[in-house]
Amino acid sequence: MRLITHNLLSCHAKLCSAPTNFPLDLQNCTTVEDRPVDFNPDFLRGFLPKLEWPALLRASRQLGDASLPEQPPASFTLSHTTASTEDAMQTEKATSSEDEEEVLKKLHHVLLELHVIDGEMTCPSCHRVFPIKSGIPNMLLAEHELRK
Repeated sequence: MRLITHNLLSCHAKLCSAPTNFPLDLQNCTTVEDRPVDFNPDFLRGFLPKLEWPALLRASRQLGDASLPEQPPASFTLSHTTASTEDAMQTEKATSSEDEEEVLKKLHHVLLELHVIDGEMTCPSCHRVFPIKSGIPNMLLAEHELRK
């Protein structure tokens, strides 16, 4: 299971409701693999509006990866138009582009290349455990756990 998938999952047991059912905690992850994927910055930029940065940061830290910054770069959501001269704007743009590119590569690695093969996800609200086996999270609930 990639962290891009994890970032979209939440607990749907009848005792849980938003916002306490997200993010699921990654625990007992005995097998985590690094599987290379072609870098696609356009895909990442398109996914950014859907991304829950604090949840991704927490999940990556739970897997032992500390490469992402605490806060996403401002360039992910804001345009850089504060420079007073054209030269200053070009310098800022180049620096911002380099910083953005570096963070995009780290984001790419965390979202798409880290794979949890075996482990568990635990709901922070109801403490329901969802196993991950062979890279597939089992989100099925027992009948008594379903909302009616």
